[in-house]
Amino acid sequence: MTEWAAKRFWKTASVTELDTGFGVTLDGRPVKSPLKTPLVVPTRAMADAMAVEWDAQEEQIDPLSMPITRAVNATLDKVIPQRTEVADMLAEYGGSDLLCYRATHPDSLIARQKAAWDPLLDWAADTFGARLNTTHGVIPVAQPASATDALRAQVHELDPFHLTAFHEFVTISGSLVIGLAALKEAWSMEDLWQAARIDELWQEEQWGEDEEATASAAAKKTAFLQGAAFLTLTRT
Repeated sequence: MTEWAAKRFWKTASVTELDTGFGVTLDGRPVKSPLKTPLVVPTRAMADAMAVEWDAQEEQIDPLSMPITRAVNATLDKVIPQRTEVADMLAEYGGSDLLCYRATHPDSLIARQKAAWDPLLDWAADTFGARLNTTHGVIPVAQPASATDALRAQVHELDPFHLTAFHEFVTISGSLVIGLAALKEAWSMEDLWQAARIDELWQEEQWGEDEEATASAAAKKTAFLQGAAFLTLTRT
């Protein structure tokens, strides 16, 4: 059974408890991923959230309205089979972290970046022993191997479901440190999102909002917060 059928074909979505976790059934038939992997998740809360998404579908199924189910699909079909590769890819962000590249001017933007980003870098240094170097401009700055190795180790410790949420935080923000801060709930998600957008917000203040850029930012924020919701469900 493929879950992305064009039309709703079931009456009731239910949660079932299994030996290996929790699954969702549609009129008693287990839901599977696009690659036919049984949708088995670690917490009942996550299964409940998926069941709510399936029950909310009307005549036509809208996958975009099912972020938890899509995240589970990604975990089962993409992250688990390529866990090491995904972790390696995300860990590479430590070598070019957004927080390490500061503006050369004006002073107001430099100060804003410093106020928001220095505490995050200090937190990474204190928490993981990973002190990253900063620079002004876009010329790459070398990072201590001890720091990037410490951050890499944190990424490789994540289980696949946490890695799925972490992927959203890192790739959307461009910062491994922001991703780890989100994962550890060291700052609020809103504050971390604002920290990731300092440069964009400054540009908006100078030149006004661009409709396309605003729409793109809204979509990214939605995905960032959906990652946070998924993370919460892994722990409930």
